Amino acid sequence: MAISPNTTFVIGQVLTADNANRFPFGIVAKATSTTSYTLTTTMTATTGMTVTFTAIANRNYKITYFEPIVETTSAASGQTNIKIFQTNTAGNQITSTVLGNSAAVKILGTINAVSVNTFSAGSITIIGAANTTSTTGTPVLQRNLFFPSLLLVEDLGPA
Repeated sequence: MAISPNTTFVIGQVLTADNANRFPFGIVAKATSTTSYTLTTTMTATTGMTVTFTAIANRNYKITYFEPIVETTSAASGQTNIKIFQTNTAGNQITSTVLGNSAAVKILGTINAVSVNTFSAGSITIIGAANTTSTTGTPVLQRNLFFPSLLLVEDLGPA
């Protein structure tokens, strides 16, 4: 992926629209949730983790999906998966990550998925989703006022 950075400015130089458009635009979409989510074995959009933004063609977008407290299944070799999708959970999978346990014991952890992508111009919907390999021990994505989940899309600049 080629990057199109800005040039170094010198005193007296004119800042052009092209120069200004090479700067990052920052946060373009954000969702948080303080509502805990009980995991199932089906990959499902988690509570509050959907955002829609208007993409500009040929720009880099950083997508971050963060779950602050993950209680895994207590089944041996269990896994909690989080994934980022475009459009819906049957759509294009952008990235994924996993938190697993090796023994038949529930563990607590934090899980984070990050990706940098370009999109066609237009409306883009991003979904944060999760599932578990077993519901033994009631695995949960724990969220509250002090530990909210986060789905964030940032414009990093031109590709």
